Amino acid sequence: MSFGDPNNPYGQQPQGQQPGYGYPQQAPQGVPPQQGYGYPAAPAYGAPGGYPGVPMAMPGGVKAARVMLWIMGGLQVLGAIGLVVMSAVVSNIDKSSVSSSDAEAFDTFGTGLFIGMAVLVLVFAAISMTLAAKFKSGGNGVRVCTIVYGAFIVLGGLTSLPTGIVGLVLGILIIVFVSKADGAAWFKRQQF
Repeated sequence: MSFGDPNNPYGQQPQGQQPGYGYPQQAPQGVPPQQGYGYPAAPAYGAPGGYPGVPMAMPGGVKAARVMLWIMGGLQVLGAIGLVVMSAVVSNIDKSSVSSSDAEAFDTFGTGLFIGMAVLVLVFAAISMTLAAKFKSGGNGVRVCTIVYGAFIVLGGLTSLPTGIVGLVLGILIIVFVSKADGAAWFKRQQF
């Protein structure tokens, strides 16, 4: 055993620390800092900017907004059916107390109004259900469209208070859940 033998790990070491021996005090440039021994600490599962190939889990608020969109779509389909029924009721109203030309105008206008409203409500239902279906694979455009859709729902709820309170609350919650930071991260995530 000689003092200067570099191949003898059990021999006496010189006073200075040799490079490569022991735990390094500072990581070399370009190497992430390590915690303890071994590999660098992994980011949490599904964290934005995590490892490639690891899917991000849909946040709870985004899941809730998706469920609310499905509920809104279902309620709007039921509302459209109700409007079609109302158009049938309007066309079957007893018109014996008014002149025939007034009764015919009322019948045509009322039926057309209810059918037009039903078509508009069905369009909103289709938008709601399409957005809800796109949440899993959609990008930031789906998020922006959902916020705009939520704003229209809030406006509709405000114009029809107190019966529109359900739409008002659901619209506000949809906007809030999709606009939060975890919702933005979900829609801006890397698509696989």
